Amino acid sequence: MDQAETRLRQPEPERTPAGRTIVTELAGTVREHGGRPAYSDRVDGEWRTLTWADVRRRALETAAGFAALGLQPGEAVALMMPNRSEHVLADLGAVHAGGVPATLYATLAADQIAFIGADCEARYAVLDGREQVDRWLPALDRLPALRRIIVIDPAACPDGAADPAGRFLTWDAFTALGRERLADPAGAAEIDRRGRALDPGDDVTLLYTSGTTGDPKGVRITHSMVLHEAALVAGSSVLPAHPSGISYLPFAHIADRVLSYYLPIRLASHVHFCPDPARLTTVLREVRPHSFFGVPRVWEKIMAGIQAVLAGERDEARRAAVAQALETGRRYVSGQEYGNTTGPELAAAFERADAAVLTPMRALLGLDRVRQASSAAAPLPEEVARFFAGLGLKIFDAYGMTETTGAITANLADSFKLGTVGRAFPGVELRLDEDGEILVRGATCTPGYLNRPAATADLIGPDGWIRTGDVGVLDEDGFLRVVDRKKELIITAGGENVAPSLIENHLKEHPLVGQALAYGDRRPYVVALITLDGEVAPAWAAAHGVEPAGPAELAVHPLVLEEVGRAVADANARLARVQQVKKWRLLPAEWTAESEELTPTLKLKRRIVHTKYADEIDALYNR
Repeated sequence: MDQAETRLRQPEPERTPAGRTIVTELAGTVREHGGRPAYSDRVDGEWRTLTWADVRRRALETAAGFAALGLQPGEAVALMMPNRSEHVLADLGAVHAGGVPATLYATLAADQIAFIGADCEARYAVLDGREQVDRWLPALDRLPALRRIIVIDPAACPDGAADPAGRFLTWDAFTALGRERLADPAGAAEIDRRGRALDPGDDVTLLYTSGTTGDPKGVRITHSMVLHEAALVAGSSVLPAHPSGISYLPFAHIADRVLSYYLPIRLASHVHFCPDPARLTTVLREVRPHSFFGVPRVWEKIMAGIQAVLAGERDEARRAAVAQALETGRRYVSGQEYGNTTGPELAAAFERADAAVLTPMRALLGLDRVRQASSAAAPLPEEVARFFAGLGLKIFDAYGMTETTGAITANLADSFKLGTVGRAFPGVELRLDEDGEILVRGATCTPGYLNRPAATADLIGPDGWIRTGDVGVLDEDGFLRVVDRKKELIITAGGENVAPSLIENHLKEHPLVGQALAYGDRRPYVVALITLDGEVAPAWAAAHGVEPAGPAELAVHPLVLEEVGRAVADANARLARVQQVKKWRLLPAEWTAESEELTPTLKLKRRIVHTKYADEIDALYNR
């Protein structure tokens, strides 16, 4: 197959009716399902739930509050909050008032906040509490257009001498202002008029890229784009009516914004918020959701935890039974992959293994009711997908980007291949350029970047094709594999092209390895920087008789170094010679978004790592 000419186009789905916006979509959901649960927050140990009717009523109050403060249609509202109902209410309120909400990642520094706030000319901001206020305060003198700042936590809202300009307002005072405005017939009519004036082509949000290179760019996303994406995802799912889910990834991330905001409006779903990802396993067991989305690193960490538990099992008979059940699960799911078949004997064996071993294991994780497990943001390593297949859980990997409103390809229940990101959604045009770059065109594609005509021209060709910057391969059945980022491919001193993510994924298969970076551009061979998994490493050390120690001490312990060496050797055994890691170093600390090596969605900031650890990299070539 000629990759340069490969092009897929599925049948066009039913188009979104003219005039539909998030405002009209929410109103329709409330008419049909207003009494159903919409969003739940954990408050004082109990779940506090808003119905869909509650959500719309409070969104209108919030819209009236923005209008009372002077928000004009088209003006931006910056949001920096964890996953909670007030985040959705502030976002919907801004939209109903004709504004454009822009959620910022909570880890941004003051300079980044100042850049984004100025770029979108934010007139208002809604912040959660002390941590967010402290991040914004140093940026305020660079944001003269910012009129008011609303703070959810009243104790964190500056007043008096701390707020001489009177720019800060508590959320309670803000919503009280909105209720008063909405109670006035003229105020209610104004909000209704603003909602009706919205067009499907208007921006429904601005999402800023995570800035792995240079300043972040504001991606314009319209009402039509999110409604079309929600329709594609809903049409491809196997979820029950009104499914339950968990929101724990930032709303600045397109995946959670679609899955926990736009799609639930369409499906009248019930979303439970988990603002602290460290509590995710607890919330999973409480909620037992019907759908669960995880970026690859989340799935890898769950896998590492399971492997650590299984490694500590002392009962040989139990270990053998679990191993046999996992192997049956893997063979059963493999038999369901596109082009394969599953015989009645294997199906019966899986049914027995599932009832006796696999369902109880999934129940311990809170995943026993999951009908739709998915992953995106980066390709899910095939070994991770096959591990969960052993549990009887099919993780449907998808591919997309903020500029395409999320997924444009996906594996589906009746059409999947593990190790790929699936096939193009209906109505999505997909082809590969001469150099293998993935190009896409369709109704979910952005009209461009805010205030960035040159960057927009680089992104979108004159014929409307978006250049993703990713290199892919299409197989004979139309399933896409993403090889790597076009600009991140390593070209060794010998001229060989090497995909670093392939090497890194093999390294991270070992439970001890938290993160890895492969390096070798214009160098004679590939080297790697490796960090320990902060949760697995202490448990592994205890199981192997290593005295309790912190990550820095473990990173130099002979037994730990020996085990990581085995992980490197195992990875090298599955790599071509030019891809193999010749030298490596185990670093004394984890990489996180806060320490800047990772984006908020846990993807490597390669250039940051290259700069921050330049001496360590050079040392690997000089010894």
